[in-house]
Amino acid sequence: MDNTALDQAIDDLSNAKDRWAALPIPGRIGYLDRIRTLLAERSDTWVALGAQAKGLREGSPLLGEEWLAGPYGVLTWMTAISETLHAIDTGTDPLKGSVVSERPDGQTVVRVAPHDFNEWLLLNGFSTEVWMQPGVTAANVRDNLGSAYRTPHAGQVALVLGAGNVSSIAPLDVLYKLYADNEVVICKLNPVNDYLGALFEEIFAPLIEDGFLRFVYGGAEVGEYLCTHPGVDSIHVTGSERTHDAIVYGVGPEAAARRERDERLNPKPVTSELGGVGPTIVVPGPWSKADIAFQAEHIATQKLQNSGFNCIAAQVLVLPEGWEHTEALIAAVRDALARAEQRPAYYPGAEDRRQGVNDAYPQAEALAGNRTLVTGIDATDPKAYAFTTEFFAPALATTSLPAGSAADFLDLAVTFANEQLHGTLGANILIHPRTARELGPKLDSAVAALRYGTVGINAWTAVGYNSPRATWGAFPGHTPDDVQSGIGVVHNALLFDRPQKTVVRAPFTPFPRSISAGETAMSPRPPWFVTNQTSLVTARRLTRFAADGKLWRLPGILLSAMRG
Repeated sequence: MDNTALDQAIDDLSNAKDRWAALPIPGRIGYLDRIRTLLAERSDTWVALGAQAKGLREGSPLLGEEWLAGPYGVLTWMTAISETLHAIDTGTDPLKGSVVSERPDGQTVVRVAPHDFNEWLLLNGFSTEVWMQPGVTAANVRDNLGSAYRTPHAGQVALVLGAGNVSSIAPLDVLYKLYADNEVVICKLNPVNDYLGALFEEIFAPLIEDGFLRFVYGGAEVGEYLCTHPGVDSIHVTGSERTHDAIVYGVGPEAAARRERDERLNPKPVTSELGGVGPTIVVPGPWSKADIAFQAEHIATQKLQNSGFNCIAAQVLVLPEGWEHTEALIAAVRDALARAEQRPAYYPGAEDRRQGVNDAYPQAEALAGNRTLVTGIDATDPKAYAFTTEFFAPALATTSLPAGSAADFLDLAVTFANEQLHGTLGANILIHPRTARELGPKLDSAVAALRYGTVGINAWTAVGYNSPRATWGAFPGHTPDDVQSGIGVVHNALLFDRPQKTVVRAPFTPFPRSISAGETAMSPRPPWFVTNQTSLVTARRLTRFAADGKLWRLPGILLSAMRG
C-alpha cells in the first residue's frame, strides 16, 4: 500500500476514535454479536485458506490445528469478553463462575476455567488459574480489573503488527486493543499470512464500516512508516525481539548502542509478545511404559504443532540425570517426532534456522522429513545456542540436571529455566501424580518461582493461549532495553489489570492403565495432539458449538474426542 492510502486509513480512525471511546457497552457487545455471525459463516473458508498456505493434505487430522488456533479461539474469546462487559455494564460480578483464593504466601489466585458446566465437560480434569501481582488481594481483585471502563480516556489509535504463524493472533490482538484498551486499530498483517486479509475484512466489516478498524498490507517499509506516523498513539507487536528493538531503537550500527543507553527513537508505548526459549521439565517419578509413550507424544506435539512455528513451542527438554526412564523417554520422543505426519516447513527462513541448529551442534540427528533432535547439551554452558536462540523450526534439544530427588531436581530445573534460558513466555512441567502428591506444596512453590507468563503442569502452555479468560504474555517486569518475551498481556477476557502468570493444570495421562501390545500410546489424546486421528472432526465440531452454543452438539463432540 502507498503512503497516501495509509494516511487515509489513519485519518479515518482518528475521526472515529472518540466515538469508540464513548460508545456504551451494549453497543460494543452488538458489534461482537454481528462479527460472531460473520465469522461462523466463514470459518470453513478460514481453515481452507490456512491449509492451502501451509501445505496440509485434504482431510488430514492436522487441520484440527487450523480450527483450534483460528476461528475457535476467536469465537470463544468473543463470548467471554461479552460476558465480562455485560457484568460491568449491569453492575454484577465479572468473576461469577470463577473461584478466588489465596496461596499460603498471600498471592491471589483466580481460577478462570472451567468457567461453566460446558467447559468442565469438554476439558474434564483441566483447570486454568490466573495468579495476580503483589498488592492484588482477594478483597480488592475486582477493583483491579477493567480499568479502561472505570477511568475512560480520550480516544487513541493503536497499530497492531500481526503475526504470520498462527491465524488467530492478529484478530485477537485487534479485539484486545479495541475492547480492553479502548483504542481503535490499524492492523498490518504479516506478509506470511496476509492471504487472510480479505476474509478478515469481511468478518470485521461492522467495525470497518463504522471507522473503528482498518487492515493494511505490505512489508517492513509499511510497518516502519506506520510505527513513526504521528497519528498512531500506541503499538502492539507479536513477533521477534529483533522486530521490537527495530521499532524502539531503530536499525543499523547505532541501534545496539542506543539500546544500551535506552535511547529510544520511538517514544510511543509498545506492548509485545515475542516468544523465547520454552522449557519442558520432566520430573522423575514412577512412570509406566504407557506414561512414557503418552508423554512422548505430548512432547512431540509441543514441538511439532504448526510445524514448530509457535512462539510457545517446546525447545529444551530438561531431563533428570540418572533417572531410570530418561533414555527410554528420549527414545520414545525420537520415535514420536519421526512418526508424526509429515508437513512442509512453510514459514520463511525455516531451513536457515534449522541449519543454524546443525551448525551449532554437528551431532544433531536428522529425523524423518524436516525434523531435528539434539541430545545431551551441557546444562552448565550459559552461552549454549539452544538456551539463547529461539529455533522457530521443528527442532528439539535436550539437556539434563542432577536428580538426587524429585524436589531437588525441580529446584535445579526452576533455577536453570529462570537463569539460563532466554525469554519468559511459557514453561511446561510433566510430573506423575504420585510424585506431585509426595512434593505437596513444594510443587506450587516451584510454579511460583518460575518467572514465566504461563506455566503448564501436565498441559502444554498453548492451552493457556486458547483459554479466553486467561492472560497471555511474558512474565511482568521486562523493559524495552531488555524486552525478552515482551511487555504486557493479551486475551485476558476478564480484563485483569495486574496479572502475573497463568497456570494450567491437567491430568498426567487420560486413563491410568497399562499399555497394550502393539499400542503406541493411550487414548483419548487431547484434540491438539499431532497424533490425534479425530482432531479435525473434534475441532470443527467445537468451533460450531463455540459459534452457536447449541447443546445438542455436545454428544458429537465428546464421541469424536473419545476416539482420538
